[in-house]
Amino acid sequence: MLRRLPPVLLTLLVVVLGVTALAARPATETPRRTADFVVLVGVAGLRWDDVDAQATPTLWRMAQQGSIGSLSVRSAHRPTCPVDGWLTLGAGNFAAWNGSRGGSVCPPAGVTVEQPDGIGANLPDQESVVQHNQQRLPWGAVPGALAESVRCSVAVGPGAAVAAARPFGRVDRYAAALPDDPAPLLGSCVLSIVDLGTVTGEDRAARAEQARRADADLARVLAGRPPRSLVLVAGISDTDLPARLHVAVADGPGWERGWLTSPTTGREGYLQLVDLAPTALAALGRPMPERLFLGRPALSVGGRPADLPAAIAAPADADREAAAQRRVAGWFFALLAGAQVLLAVAVLPLLRRARRHAGPVGPAPVPRRVVATVELLLIAAALAVPAALLADVVPWWRGDHAGWWFAATTVLLLAGATAAVRFAPGHDATLGPLGAVAGLATLVVAADVLTGARLQLNGVTGYSALEGGRFSGLGTVGLGVFAAGSLLCAGWLAQRVHRRWRPMVVVAVGGAAVVVVGSPYLGADSIGAIALTAGVSVAAAISTGGWLTVSRLVWAGMAGLAIMIGFAVVDLRRPATERGSLGRFLAALGDGTGGLTVHRSSTANFETLVNSPLTVLALAGALLVWFALLQPWGGLMRLFGIYPAMRAAMAGTGVAAGLGGLLGGSALDVAGAAGALVVPMAALAALRVLDHSTDRTQPGDGGPANGRLGVAPPGGPDRPAADDGAGDGAGAGDGTASPAEPPPAPPPAPPPAPPPASPADAGTDGGGDAPEQATGRAARASTGVATA
Repeated sequence: MLRRLPPVLLTLLVVVLGVTALAARPATETPRRTADFVVLVGVAGLRWDDVDAQATPTLWRMAQQGSIGSLSVRSAHRPTCPVDGWLTLGAGNFAAWNGSRGGSVCPPAGVTVEQPDGIGANLPDQESVVQHNQQRLPWGAVPGALAESVRCSVAVGPGAAVAAARPFGRVDRYAAALPDDPAPLLGSCVLSIVDLGTVTGEDRAARAEQARRADADLARVLAGRPPRSLVLVAGISDTDLPARLHVAVADGPGWERGWLTSPTTGREGYLQLVDLAPTALAALGRPMPERLFLGRPALSVGGRPADLPAAIAAPADADREAAAQRRVAGWFFALLAGAQVLLAVAVLPLLRRARRHAGPVGPAPVPRRVVATVELLLIAAALAVPAALLADVVPWWRGDHAGWWFAATTVLLLAGATAAVRFAPGHDATLGPLGAVAGLATLVVAADVLTGARLQLNGVTGYSALEGGRFSGLGTVGLGVFAAGSLLCAGWLAQRVHRRWRPMVVVAVGGAAVVVVGSPYLGADSIGAIALTAGVSVAAAISTGGWLTVSRLVWAGMAGLAIMIGFAVVDLRRPATERGSLGRFLAALGDGTGGLTVHRSSTANFETLVNSPLTVLALAGALLVWFALLQPWGGLMRLFGIYPAMRAAMAGTGVAAGLGGLLGGSALDVAGAAGALVVPMAALAALRVLDHSTDRTQPGDGGPANGRLGVAPPGGPDRPAADDGAGDGAGAGDGTASPAEPPPAPPPAPPPAPPPASPADAGTDGGGDAPEQATGRAARASTGVATA
């Protein structure tokens, strides 16, 4: 009974840490009524680099006295063409106009606006558009939800008519163009939506002229705005590929000189197109259709520079970085996947020839320089993602050749990190490089998260604001690297203490990682925290030895489920506008709309599985592990037998990465990022263990040659001298010395040596069948020397 108590207590500790991390949330300001009228002004394609004091003086003054931000214009289609942007504005959810499109250029809108009377208008296609969004798209958007939430709305221009049309197609008040004196029209309803045209193309002069015309019309809107009104100006959509970030400006009572933000982004200076509809209703003090709106009301927060050019430079620079990130990220992960596949192929012959043979005949030794080079390449491959993340410290995206600047920065950082691992103390120990790489990767990701995750946002290995999925906290790739690194660190540290203390070490390190991942102040990834909790529970359960049995897997599942239930109870007690993704999903299950969330998650998993280069990384790593490293000649089974804490760490990583990708809708992306770190280090450690498989030297005796693979003599604190597959018995890999015992009687003379064996038959993964190995163990036992 007492032996079963520690796992229960450790599981409870992990659950408490996880719920504590997820339950605490930053205080959010409750949206309040700030205006009697709201005017939404849309200019499709308008970006911050189109705004300056000479070409757009009206918008410049408005930005000076109001709040500004970068607008992500994601819709149900990519790119978000103008008609999709207007439709998403009116739905408060990701919506799209029905109809086919081809290529990267947006087709003509083709919106038909009928005016049977001189007051309102009608969109005859609106009902089919609503059915298209409800039946064929996974978001469940209802075009016209914004207009349905107010008694009366005004639309100026065809794009505004799309946003202001009710679900059955009626526009309350409509004008095809902005009147010379718009005051009577804008004051006739509490909500007005105005279309001021499009800014498109890459020609600077043409864009400047289009922005100048839109600014002149904006001046008339501001001159005719009703008293006590909020005016929101937004670059409502893209006009072609690639997608960009766009202008967002709010001017009105309570919106003075700040940054725009939203609960859907959680980052100052960023909001989404879907946030504009709930922002308008919150400013008017109107109730929101929670089941229909995906966005949340925007807020104005402080911290904006007093100098307007400096303030505008920030979102303009973010737009350039996001655009460059989209171009660079694809080829970076493609090159990384290709390099790791080639490296896996190169490692295979080394694994076959790494193990020494007891007989007089064996394969020729691998040249020392070759092995040293392969080890350095394995270290560099494992550190590639952390180096790419750290590269965003340098503003590489500002150059004319952003991709080359990023490559040069990453290579320099990667070379420095590889050199640091190579010359770190303990590098010659079997687990030395693994511990150093895991610690360095964990430190890089944790430092970024603890300082606001600025390297994650729009970073090549982070997430893009253009995707509209995440704007703060830990991203998919960061989660994979951090989960793998923290669990490997936990296993490496646990291997250095006595067996009975290993679960405590794993829980301490893993529990801290769960807090970093799940805390809304830090990683803000509740799904990742739940998945990592299961991984930590698995690692703690088998860190003292044994395999991942059904009962231990059940314990891990129960820990993750307990955290999920605890967080769900806390989250459901919050107001609807403050709930996290789990609370919103459970609330949707209660009102019968949870199927949309399940549909979206399954769709996202499939798209990511098919399109992501990280899928190749995950599959290549799994193939190398299964068909090479886990084979009798592959060395990983021997490594697991000698270092059970490392086996626990890698098993926990697999559980955490698999659950994190499945529940988070990212398929194998988390597993691919984790595999990019774990698989090269597992291969390196397996090479070293195989090289010492028949080592007969005592710790620190200098020994004969230091191994065929050029590895230093044993004696590191994490490398037992008896790398003979003896498992984790007394003193074997415990990191502690065995007490000296009197030498036993000399063993009987060994039988004659058998005939030479082939490389495949030179020994099994158990490592104790050859007579020479038995003799070596007896000799070591007779000395009474510690085997740790």
